[in-house]
Amino acid sequence: MLNIKALLKNGPVILDGATGTNLQKQGMPMGVCPELWIIEHPEIMKDLQKAYVKAGTRIIYAPTFTANRIKLEEYGLSDQVEKINQTLVRMTKETVGEACYVAGDLTMTGKQIKPIGNLDFEDLIDCYKEQIRILDRAGVDCLIIETMMHIGEARAALIAAKEVSSLPVMVTMTFEESGRTIYGTDALTSLITLQSLGADAVGINCSTGPDKLVDIVREMAGYATVPLIVKPNAGLPELIDGDTVFNMDKETFARYMKELVKAGASIVGGCCGTTPEYIREMVRAVAGMKTVKPVEHGIRAITNMASTVHLPLEGSLTVVGERINPTGKKALREELKNNQFDLTCDMALSQVELGAKILDVNVGMNGVDEKELMLSVTEAVNSVVKVPLCLDSSDIGVLEAALRNYHGRALVNSVSCETKKLTELLPIVKKYGAMFILLPLTDKGLPENFAERKANIETVVKAAKELGFKREDMVVDGLVATIGANKNAALDTLETIRYCKNQLGLATICGLSNISFGLPKRNVINGTFLALAIQNGLTMAIANPSSEDVLGMAYAADLLMNKEGADLQYIEMARTNQTAGKEVRQEEKNKTAGESIVSAKILTQIEEDILKGKKNLMIDDVKAAIDMGIAPSKLLNEVLIPSINLVGDYFNQGTYFLPQLIVSAEAMKKAVDYLEPMLADKQSESKSWVVILATVKGDIHDIGKNLVAMMMKNHGFKVIDLGKDVPKEVIIEAAITHGADIIGLSALMTTTMQEMRQVVSLAKKQQIKAKIMIGGAVITQDYCDEIGADGYSKDAVEAVDLVKRLMLDNGYNR
Repeated sequence: MLNIKALLKNGPVILDGATGTNLQKQGMPMGVCPELWIIEHPEIMKDLQKAYVKAGTRIIYAPTFTANRIKLEEYGLSDQVEKINQTLVRMTKETVGEACYVAGDLTMTGKQIKPIGNLDFEDLIDCYKEQIRILDRAGVDCLIIETMMHIGEARAALIAAKEVSSLPVMVTMTFEESGRTIYGTDALTSLITLQSLGADAVGINCSTGPDKLVDIVREMAGYATVPLIVKPNAGLPELIDGDTVFNMDKETFARYMKELVKAGASIVGGCCGTTPEYIREMVRAVAGMKTVKPVEHGIRAITNMASTVHLPLEGSLTVVGERINPTGKKALREELKNNQFDLTCDMALSQVELGAKILDVNVGMNGVDEKELMLSVTEAVNSVVKVPLCLDSSDIGVLEAALRNYHGRALVNSVSCETKKLTELLPIVKKYGAMFILLPLTDKGLPENFAERKANIETVVKAAKELGFKREDMVVDGLVATIGANKNAALDTLETIRYCKNQLGLATICGLSNISFGLPKRNVINGTFLALAIQNGLTMAIANPSSEDVLGMAYAADLLMNKEGADLQYIEMARTNQTAGKEVRQEEKNKTAGESIVSAKILTQIEEDILKGKKNLMIDDVKAAIDMGIAPSKLLNEVLIPSINLVGDYFNQGTYFLPQLIVSAEAMKKAVDYLEPMLADKQSESKSWVVILATVKGDIHDIGKNLVAMMMKNHGFKVIDLGKDVPKEVIIEAAITHGADIIGLSALMTTTMQEMRQVVSLAKKQQIKAKIMIGGAVITQDYCDEIGADGYSKDAVEAVDLVKRLMLDNGYNR
């Protein structure tokens, strides 16, 4: 088995370079199963692997990249998972002998997990377990999970590895030019999530050239408790004389790889476009360099899919929104019992808008399956906000299920001195890499004084450290009691906060409602107590962010104590509370147009349904608008389309990511489908543009293409979606059959983008009048111009605008 730490003592660890682009040069055609082609042409793969070993590679990837059951099923080979993986590992081990280590290579399945796709998370884990067991038995030295775009899928593969194998596991994500994955995850969030979950090394592969990654790696190095991997492309792909060529030469590549090692990378190699010569040049460049050691302390931060919240001891107060809890909320209880989550999502959104950086989620009540409800609620909340969650339940099984399915690093509320929590819950929290709130009570109940609190805290801390937790992984609850019943309640809590911060270096948290129970003007007591707690070092507070008096005092306390960022935080709090809850924009617009206040409100609500992806409310709200006499065409043209366009603007600005874009598009689709019969007569008077969409032959990726189809349908285009891996002849035949105005082509890989040229060529040969637009991760405007396509769009939002522009520029009008 590979010992990564021992290997790093001699300097940077060298990985291999590209496989796919090199095999393509040796004749591997597009559209075939790469693993099967390698087995049928073993000498080509062996020669490449030998060249990498000779160049200096210490860990070589067995070519098992897409040899999982779900991916192989697309080639009719799902019954050959074991044979293919065993054959490729055996071939690699025989080729390299003792010269270097062999990594079992895993990647995406090509299917999206729920709620974006239809793949169940546990089914995904099982798929990876199957391949990992085979790789382990075949004798690989470590596992590499690479080219991951969805942090949830990366987590699934890592969880699978940890559950069925003891091999070291390295994980690398792929990022776009924005520095985020297509699903909105940034590099730092990926690092914190994956290293907390138990990855032995984390980093980046593919993405772009090494020159664009230096600053990203430098930031990651400040938080990396494990070695960092960087395996970039040889720059960006370009078409030269019909061939795909990467624009960075080996000398430039090696020079920037040296900069990446200085920045913090310690395991380095090459991805698309690199060859054994690139690896040899890189080995020369980094020879004799010392690697940056991972940080020894823990990371006091939690994440969700798209963001990280840091919890520094000296920072401003972090507010944990408490409202997603059915206790005392009749309307919320009824909604949750009916598996409706619109009020839940409203609560999530409003709390974040009012300054909550974390949301506590508790769905415990009678008459429900709490485990299933917790999974549904967290999924709903994660679809509308991008802040981390505090998972709150007294049921260990509920917390385990929520942690397993949470695509980030969560905070768990809570672990106490109770025997069951220490022996059962604490190991589960460790397994899933979460932080936890330490509640200093025992099986006997609440501590009677500070001395008991202190003893309880130390008991949990000791147990946690024995499991491998660090102090940065724990947040102590100050355990606020009622001042009316115990005059020392506030003093005990304040002493607990001081002790945890100053003596133990632990973050602290407290709720507020108990302190003032049974007393008049509770907000005055709560706010004053919170200010005192902040002065004594409180890190976090569980509170209702809409309580302006209480949080106003808290933010004012931070301001007066000159905490970093407190001035801006106070000003933002004041501004937000001043405007919170005011539905101005759409209502005023419609009042000006002579609408009644009631109809203005329903139009505002429909706009919000789109912006916040409220699919369940959409039909009822559209029906209500129709019943008020608002014309279907007005709803479509003045509310729905402007709203989805605004979603597109947010996406382009980087404030919305793929999950938000999808739920908004789905909400829009529901409204359009409902209105379509009422609009049919009007629309029949003018032709809807017909768009043929396809992922080109050889490419089986369709995330982006599917989203383009949904967005175009929402704008009234007639979309014929041919799917993925579509031959050029089928595309052109469909264009002729359906009288297409537009042909939209997608490709994700450099190895398949050439097929777009073939489609354009065939269209011209057959004198197809339809305009051809192209897009995909590797596509650029230069490539569009090179092959003679009519337009390029970088994403689904831009694709809609491009269709309009192409049609209107050519005299078409719907």
